[in-house]
Amino acid sequence: MRIRVPALTRHVAILTVLAVAACRPGPTAYIAVDPGRPAPDATPPVLSAAAADSVVSARFRNVHFHMWPGVALDLDDLRGRMHSLRADHVVSFDDKQSFVLAIDTGAVGLAVGDLSRLMNTYVFAYRGAALRDLSFSVEGGRLVQRGVLHKVVDIPFEMVGAVSVTPAGEIRVHPVSMKICSIPGKGLMAALGVTLQKLIDVRQAKGVRIEGNDLYLDPTRLMPPPAIAGHLASVALEPGRLVQYFGTRGTAAADARNMAPDSAAANYMLFRGGTLQFGKLFMVHADMEVVDLTPADAFDFDLGQYHEQLVAGHHLTLPDDGLLVYMPDLSKMSAGQRTVSAIGP
Repeated sequence: MRIRVPALTRHVAILTVLAVAACRPGPTAYIAVDPGRPAPDATPPVLSAAAADSVVSARFRNVHFHMWPGVALDLDDLRGRMHSLRADHVVSFDDKQSFVLAIDTGAVGLAVGDLSRLMNTYVFAYRGAALRDLSFSVEGGRLVQRGVLHKVVDIPFEMVGAVSVTPAGEIRVHPVSMKICSIPGKGLMAALGVTLQKLIDVRQAKGVRIEGNDLYLDPTRLMPPPAIAGHLASVALEPGRLVQYFGTRGTAAADARNMAPDSAAANYMLFRGGTLQFGKLFMVHADMEVVDLTPADAFDFDLGQYHEQLVAGHHLTLPDDGLLVYMPDLSKMSAGQRTVSAIGP
């Protein structure tokens, strides 16, 4: 009796045999995850609030905003709204899952080193992940991804991709060339009728999907809390970083006057409206500007360590009862002033 083997199984077996022949086994690698707790899923985006006082308008200018250990976003000039998810409509700095940041307009930069750490320690940080040891670089106007594909054996790969944005607001990475164990792999896969979608299972990954040979990244689900919502309009590759441009019509223009800062600071975070909570304090009809004490470079801020930065700075109460807070950069604080950021939300 003859046993029929499905074509896809034969093709995967052929690729595996080629990989074993071309590659030498390397040392076992492990995914580094948050030691304190498992990596959490981002809160689903909420684009409308139940009451007007549940929304805090926000503006970030020249802010290096930490999202995860070793991962920070460069917010060049971002405007949006913080929508409370709590029953009391409070936006709490002490609970990253208490709100969603709905971006109206702005540029968000992500260094390729931070993108690599995000993929290894958050997006693919689960047992049995098909991809590991991922690294990214920008070369010749393309996004280059290197890593290890686990398919029976560990298979080193390199993919050079063109980056664009879909109408749905996802980042599309389309491979223009691919190497499997230093062997040109795109033509071989096409000849065998094998696609990345068939080879790689990413159902447990956060904010990632594969269709055909294209990789799709959802910027609203790719990051840990605080959750992000908004329409991604375009994306660009710069030396050493990926830049995302968000934009919606009308909203930012209507808020432009209300979101002018109280100071002439170059680097700041501005919060107006709604109710803010930080520590034991509640600010109703919020009006607070947080200013960088050393504006020569971007404002290095970590929401998970805002209390340490707040204590190390000072504040002024304005005649209209607004609050002007001066904080040092997290990176410039002494070891005695700061704690190690070892947890996500």
